[in-house]
Amino acid sequence: MKLLKPLLLSAFLGASMGAFSTAALAECEDGRTCFEPDEAINMTVEKIMEARHAIDNGADNATILGLIRDAKNLNKEINANDLVDRKRQKAASYLNKARGEVRKAALQPADSHLLEAEKRFKDLHNFL
Repeated sequence: MKLLKPLLLSAFLGASMGAFSTAALAECEDGRTCFEPDEAINMTVEKIMEARHAIDNGADNATILGLIRDAKNLNKEINANDLVDRKRQKAASYLNKARGEVRKAALQPADSHLLEAEKRFKDLHNFL
């Protein structure tokens, strides 16, 4: 019994290490939309541009905040590599700054933050 227990344990561990995760093979589940990094970047930039146009056209703050929220949600779909992820997080910080400025009803600084975020998200194409 003392010999059988370690033998079975090591066989079990060896078999479990040899098997690979089903999460590594999982594709997009039903109800979830997956995007390529290029598509996700382009969609994020489009939402940022919509938010900037909304500011220029005098839209209310709730509409602008909704567009910024949509851009923040889309930016989370950009999954390429660690370098792109770091650059994405820095670009997303400008979305947070813009959201804070819109909440304070300071639309001019928010527009400049959105412009910087747009530029940084467009630059992500160079790192793919």
